[in-house]
Amino acid sequence: MSMRFTTKARRGMVVLTAVAGLTLGVAGCGGGGDDDKKPDTSSSASHDAGSNESPQEGQDDVLAELKGEDGLILKITSAARDAGGFVTVSGEIKNDGSQTVRVPIETRGDETEIIRHGESLGGATLVDSANKKRYYVLRDTDGRPLTTTDMPRIKSGASIPVFMQFPSPPTNASEVTFQLPTFASGTIQISG
Repeated sequence: MSMRFTTKARRGMVVLTAVAGLTLGVAGCGGGGDDDKKPDTSSSASHDAGSNESPQEGQDDVLAELKGEDGLILKITSAARDAGGFVTVSGEIKNDGSQTVRVPIETRGDETEIIRHGESLGGATLVDSANKKRYYVLRDTDGRPLTTTDMPRIKSGASIPVFMQFPSPPTNASEVTFQLPTFASGTIQISG
């Protein structure tokens, strides 16, 4: 019986070895593909070098620059419709002041459900004047706002990326007013 077990064990080892060999062979082919990807990485690096130029271009692409308290500036760089019927507003908050500051707590708004989840940009709204509607930041099933949350203190000259997600206004409403407590309001164009 121990002979049968040993024979079966050997057969199993042969099968495992064959499978391992095939796996390594496939991995080896993938390795060749990785070598093929190295030039892509180089092109990504050159693309990244091109990205160094895009912040200058990005300055031209700023949809709105809204001044806030203590030298904070909100630069909105994108307001895009998503396939799911949402609008995602993205950008950055920069500290143009001389001291390290926090994003004011008032930016979370005053709705009880949002307040209980801490710091956020949950007080942001989009106003569609053409259709006379106001859109509030979306929330998940637990009531957390779909925005940047728990923002750190921002050092002088530094910035942090931010986003907010809203229900999508009708497609005929491509121009809306963006509002965030403690920041100036501004008109932005929705793409998509």
